Amino acid sequence: MYRYLIEDGDILSQRESKKKEKWMVFSAWPYVNATPHLGNMIGSILSSDVAARFLRMTGAEVVFASGSDMHGTPIEVEALKQKISPKELAERNHKRIKELFERWRISFDNYTNTESKVHISFVQDFYKKVYENGYVFEDEIEMLYCPNDKIFLPDRFVVGTCPYCLYEKAHGDQCENCGRLLDPTMLINPRCTICGATPILRKTRHWFIDLRKLEDKIRKYIEENKNLPPNARNMSLQMIKDGLKPRSLTRDNKWGIPAPFPGANEKTIYVWMEAVLGYVSAVKEYFENNGQSDKWKEFWFDQTTKSVYFIGKDNIPFHTIIFPSLLIANGEGYVLPWTVASTEYLLFKGLKFSKSKRIGIWIDEALEVFPVDYWRYVLIALRPEVRDTNFTWEDFMRVINSELNDNIGNYIHRVLTLTYRKFNGKVPKPRELDEKEKQLEEKIYETVRKTKESMYRFRFKDALSKILHLSSFGNSFINDTRPWEQEDDKAASILFVALHVVKALAIMLFPIIPDSSQKIWEMLGYDDELEKRLWDEAIKPVQEGQALKKPKPLFKKISKEQLDEAIQKIEKLRGYS
Repeated sequence: MYRYLIEDGDILSQRESKKKEKWMVFSAWPYVNATPHLGNMIGSILSSDVAARFLRMTGAEVVFASGSDMHGTPIEVEALKQKISPKELAERNHKRIKELFERWRISFDNYTNTESKVHISFVQDFYKKVYENGYVFEDEIEMLYCPNDKIFLPDRFVVGTCPYCLYEKAHGDQCENCGRLLDPTMLINPRCTICGATPILRKTRHWFIDLRKLEDKIRKYIEENKNLPPNARNMSLQMIKDGLKPRSLTRDNKWGIPAPFPGANEKTIYVWMEAVLGYVSAVKEYFENNGQSDKWKEFWFDQTTKSVYFIGKDNIPFHTIIFPSLLIANGEGYVLPWTVASTEYLLFKGLKFSKSKRIGIWIDEALEVFPVDYWRYVLIALRPEVRDTNFTWEDFMRVINSELNDNIGNYIHRVLTLTYRKFNGKVPKPRELDEKEKQLEEKIYETVRKTKESMYRFRFKDALSKILHLSSFGNSFINDTRPWEQEDDKAASILFVALHVVKALAIMLFPIIPDSSQKIWEMLGYDDELEKRLWDEAIKPVQEGQALKKPKPLFKKISKEQLDEAIQKIEKLRGYS
């Protein structure tokens, strides 16, 4: 009776496995100067993890990588304050951030950093090639210099008024209000972000990549890449229309990768220009660490490889213009970004996250007050996919209580408990299904297919809403059929199909809440790791006669008192109470 479902699923799986897809999944590299907050998490880290877990379940060959951005002036300045070396500070912070990501259950194949030997060597060799290909030139320029701190100010250490939209808090590399790429000297009323002093112009010699020579190729790449989201394509094409300008590749910082250009003594590669190359070096390092030193080329030089970059919307130009320009300029045939999955901003009570102003929640604080799967679920449920989204503690409690506990958790527990008690802990054998039971089977098949489509589009909030709808449908089915009042043969068919929903929920929720999904899987009587199963197995029912494990509630409601205690605990952790 399930043949049509299974055969369709097998056809789908066979189609996908004729040629195993290769995917590279990346998240924007967090800077080690600060602990990531919830906005960083949903904008890049968590979203990329959900994608990687899903793509593995489709049978694709996936490399999921990122790393800590270790170099630059912020680390230099902070190290001076703490009277330690920049390397010591960066490595200490990298270790802490890496451990936090592990606690958040982020399934990186390789989480590295920009101080790794592989990365440093790769960056220098890469830029030597770009230089040899004629895309790099040197010039003496005037740069902003802080007379108070006695340093040249990198782009992000200058703030002022944008010359285009007159936004008063634009940084020296890009205006986050209008999205335009900038140069620090373009800012009106520039200020040093370290001390607030007005910088002065001072001459210095630097090396630049000539983006003007790459303008036509970048335009062609963007126009022909139909996978780019509209906001990324439109923003990038407007920047090209305005004319691409040379971008500095070097800085006067001491803490960074030494520039490999002739005559560039005591210069380092600009942190933005070397961190994006970490996407390549991290894959290279991953395979080298696994004894497959040349396999990284099978991903980066195969034009069928799909690469997706999970970033915030303020990071779009560096992934659609700067990074592709570098790959093209290198001339060795690197595969260009397949798409960028950019989110809008996650706000906290209507405001942008700011540690200095005590606005927001940081990922270390979050894990001190509620389980990781609660946070993972809520962030995906609130993911700002099409517009800025506001996070409030009230929203957190509502989503956990009404969606995760009352809907999903309640359905799973009542079905497992009913089956375990009524059929001696085993999956019952169904008789011929009636119309309601067939309708639920159709709903499972439809949800698995449509959720898969949303996941492939990296619309995880949309995918979760479809999963939630299946759980709601299942709850209504149980309420309508009332298996506890039925004879055994009738109850057997009802619960057999209801258990199929539980299995489908476990599989589809796994990329979002992996620990809880594994617990569901084990209560269904499976003893393997769910992450090794394929997505399309969700359309196959649980084997009749399979022994279930004694059910336990998965989630708990959050009370107002618990919420208040959590907020107070975070305040205490910050030393504010």
